[in-house]
Amino acid sequence: MVDEFLNQDEIDALLSGTPDSGGGTGGSSLADDDFSVLNEVIGIVANAASNVIGMLAGRDVTTNIGEQAEFPQNTVGGKIAGSKVFLYSMTLEGLDSAPARLITTESGALALADLMMGGDAKELPTEANDLYLSAAQEGLSQLIGSVLTNLSGIMGGTRLSADSASSSLDETEGWIPFQDEAEDSPVWVGRVDLTVDGVEPFSLSIVMPAANAADLAARVREAMTPPEPEAAPPQASQTVTPSRPQPPAARPAQQASLPPRPQSPPVDVRPVEFAQLGGSEFAGSPGNIDLIVDIPVRITVELGRTRKTIGEVLALGPGSVVELNKMAGEPVDVLVNGKLIARGEVVVIDESFGIRVTEVVSKAERIRSMGV
Repeated sequence: MVDEFLNQDEIDALLSGTPDSGGGTGGSSLADDDFSVLNEVIGIVANAASNVIGMLAGRDVTTNIGEQAEFPQNTVGGKIAGSKVFLYSMTLEGLDSAPARLITTESGALALADLMMGGDAKELPTEANDLYLSAAQEGLSQLIGSVLTNLSGIMGGTRLSADSASSSLDETEGWIPFQDEAEDSPVWVGRVDLTVDGVEPFSLSIVMPAANAADLAARVREAMTPPEPEAAPPQASQTVTPSRPQPPAARPAQQASLPPRPQSPPVDVRPVEFAQLGGSEFAGSPGNIDLIVDIPVRITVELGRTRKTIGEVLALGPGSVVELNKMAGEPVDVLVNGKLIARGEVVVIDESFGIRVTEVVSKAERIRSMGV
């Protein structure tokens, strides 16, 4: 997707802190150790992409960590292959609402969407429609969720989430990732190259303002640095007074005899006897039910269930019919806080639906529905 972020002269200019050739406002705001830490972040993105896209597509996915660099954001569009870029925008809660972007080419978004909908990414439309854009956004949303979960673990359980998420397909000419920033403000870009079995390779790039990327690197570095051991408090000086040698004690003429040990009483050992189980399902006192009778619970009536693939769900529209696992006339389930409690038949009360309870499930069935 991104063809050689920087040439060697630009890299040398960044490392030396001098203005780059892209017309930026100044030298690099990311230090060498920042790039080293951010490379670990790109590794997390690569691992998540392999797992999530591989699971969604049902194919083997090979990832490779590409280049990372910092340059003015008004040069990003010119480094993307193709005339359009698919953009997934978000703010990262837990990192001071830092803005971030996940980008790929239009062809990469089409391939990802087609794989999610059960296709083989061989015959793709010439332009991305709403169905394909929604599928691509859902795939990248799950990818970001996996990235933030792994990043949270590295950062000691810091709660991270992607808020204000949206996607769009933009022209690459004159495109900048962050409209609220100056056109030549520096951004950090890290790339992951993906090869899905049987699909044309494509790339994903994560983009952040350089200042936010430096803050992320600092937080990850701090979380990964073990705390220094506390110095032991100095010991108070003590003056040791040598003791005078004591004369040896006189050896007793005869070893004192020990009193005899008392004999332990015999232990009664016999097999354990269990009471016979009766025919009742469960025994036990209900306790004081009056203490909880005023607690509200949620009652749900479930008509039926079914399972669909992501592609089938995305294909739903007005007039679509979803077949459930219940037969016509079969009792519906009555759930209390998500647990099966009874069954009944649907009735109409005035202009509202209601349920006539025909069966209260047994205690054993209620226990099974609770997963006990």
